[in-house]
Parts: sequence; structure tokens; C-alpha cells
Amino acid sequence: PYLVRVLGPDKYGLVSFAQAFIGYFMILTDYGFNLSATREISINRDNREKVSEIFSSVMTIKAGLLILSFILMSIIVFSFGKFSRDWPIYYLTFGMVLGQVLFPVWFFQGMERMKYITVLNITAKLIFTVAIFVFVHSVNDFLYVPLLNTLGYLIAGILSLLLIFRDFDINFKSPSLADIKYHLKEGWNIFLSTIAVSLYTTSNTFILGLFTNNTIVGYYSGAEKLINAVTSLIAPINQTVYPYIANLINKSIKEGLSFARKLLIIMSSLFFIISLTCFFFAGDIVKIVLGEQYLYSVIILKIFSILPLLIVLSNVFGFHTMITMGYGKDFSKIFVKAGILSIVLAFIVIPFFKQNGAAVLRVFIEVMIVYYMIAFHNKKNTLKFILS
Repeated sequence: PYLVRVLGPDKYGLVSFAQAFIGYFMILTDYGFNLSATREISINRDNREKVSEIFSSVMTIKAGLLILSFILMSIIVFSFGKFSRDWPIYYLTFGMVLGQVLFPVWFFQGMERMKYITVLNITAKLIFTVAIFVFVHSVNDFLYVPLLNTLGYLIAGILSLLLIFRDFDINFKSPSLADIKYHLKEGWNIFLSTIAVSLYTTSNTFILGLFTNNTIVGYYSGAEKLINAVTSLIAPINQTVYPYIANLINKSIKEGLSFARKLLIIMSSLFFIISLTCFFFAGDIVKIVLGEQYLYSVIILKIFSILPLLIVLSNVFGFHTMITMGYGKDFSKIFVKAGILSIVLAFIVIPFFKQNGAAVLRVFIEVMIVYYMIAFHNKKNTLKFILS
């Protein structure tokens, strides 16, 4: 809220546009390992030799993807005027990619040692938050935002590696070509689905910035930031539950789906109430959190209000069940179709309906994803185990 008010819609929109752009490289370096490597670590957690092999292979691949990302970003930034005139913000924001590569969340998830993720994330966010109040006092200080964000990511990443080598007896060793190929193959379908997800999440902000201006991006990003704050409550639940369900389904599909049903009932009930609250109190929320200059964000937040419930449904019907049951390819197909549809519609809808059109499009795509996931489970005769 402090940043939104101090920077105003224009500079906050520029910061958000830069984050949306750099978000593509974060997806590239993640390469689906947050799910595929988590599953591998979870299954082999008692075999330290195997865990070291997985860790070494995945980190090597991510380092290569980091170098590729930096080269691609540099080419794009200095090839187009829209990017080159603000080149410092893109390079400062790119530091988040390095920090994310250094922070192997997938390792801690697979080992089910979530306290490490909690402590390190709190440390990074605390450093960023305190530094924001110290260094950002006017709109002219906007470059400090990506710089401080990057420092938070880097500190968390470096500390995470020190903890891994100290507490988990992991030995880094040069991975074989066969190991690298294996992990690339394992993460491919999830990588495709992650790219597809970005096509209807991150890309909306990016395309909006291409067709409009920083101020309109600021209105959209302000509302998106609010709903993301709500949906971020889902992430720690997913991080905790996913390796448990993966292990459970590996032993018994029926037991795993039974647990998924309980998860669906509890989470959908909770986030249905949260969605209703966001809708009916959107005006008050925007006024209190974002300020009077973001009144155009109210209607966007109302449109977004159903997203928490839809995301819960897609999580349970999607990666909690489809991926853990070995249907990663079908899972990625759903998101690829949705992503392609979103991009096509975005170039039609956003130029005419701007921020409101982008918001409606985001919700429409989420609805389609949930529909196709439920249809898939119905076809595989697994829907009854989740719903009944």
C-alpha cells in the first residue's frame, strides 16, 4: 500500500510492467522443477546419494537457463525503444531471477521441511519491507523498488544454499548428461503448463502495457496485487500438502483422492467466503489500501473477486491430483490450450476494453481451466472419488 501511494499509478505501472516482463525469465529458469523436482526429492528423500544427484542436476540446469535468460533479456531490451529508454529497471528487476535460481524451494518442499521456506521468505520480505520505508520517499525513488526486491531475493537464496549444505548432508557433484536429460524430460510438461499459465496471468499485464500506458497498467496491477495477496494464502497450503499427496497417491490412489476431497471441501468453503468479501467490499478495500487515486481499480477487483475460489478448484483438480497420478501431459495440455486462447483473445479484447477487458478475460480463462479439469476426471472415472 505504501509503494502504491508513493509511486502513483504511472511509476507503479512501470515497475509492474518490468516485473511482468522479467516474470517470463523466472518461469524459464523454474522450468517446472517446483513440481517435478519436488516429487523426485519427496520419493527419494531417504536416499542421500540420490537426493544429491537430483539437487546437482536441477541446479546445473537452472544455472544454464539463467545465462540464456540474461542474454535474451539484453537482446530484447536494447532492440525496442519502449524497453531501452528504461533499461536500468529491467536489469535491476532481473536480479530477482538470480535470487530465485539460488533459492531451491523445490528441495525444501520435497524434504517436507517447510520451516526453512518460511524463515527465508520472511527474512527476504522483511529486508525488502524495511528498506522500502527507509529509501523510497518519492516517485523519483522508483528504481530502489526493483533493487531492494533483488537484494531480498539474493540474501534468501544465498542463505538457503548455506543451510542445505550444512543441515542436509548434500554433496554437489557434476551431473551426467543422462541425468540432465532425465530431469529436463520430467519437468517439460509442467514447464509448458507454467508458460501457459503466464499467458493468461503475467501476459495480461504485459500486453496491457503494450497497448495502453503505465497509468492504466498501474490501475490493473493495483487490483491484481490485492487479489494476489489473497490468493497467496493458498500457496503455503499447496507447498505443504503437495508432497504429502504425492506420497499418498504413490501408495494408494484411492487414499490420495480421499484426502484431496477433504482438502477441496475445506479450502473451497473458506475461499468462497473470502471471494464474497472481496466482491462486496471492493470499494472500501481499494480506498483503504490503494488510496483515492486508484478508484478505477474497484471494478477490476470486483471482477477478480472470484479468482481465489477458482484457483483453489484448479489446484485440487489439477496439480494435486492430475500430476500426482501421472497425468502431467494432460495437465499441461489444458493450460497450453487455455494460454493460447487467452493470448489470441487478449490482442482482441485489451485494445478495446483495456484494464476491465483484461480482468474479465483472466476470470474467463480460469473458469475454462476448471471446467476442463473436472471433465478430465469425469472421463477417467476419478471425479466420483474426489466429490463423493
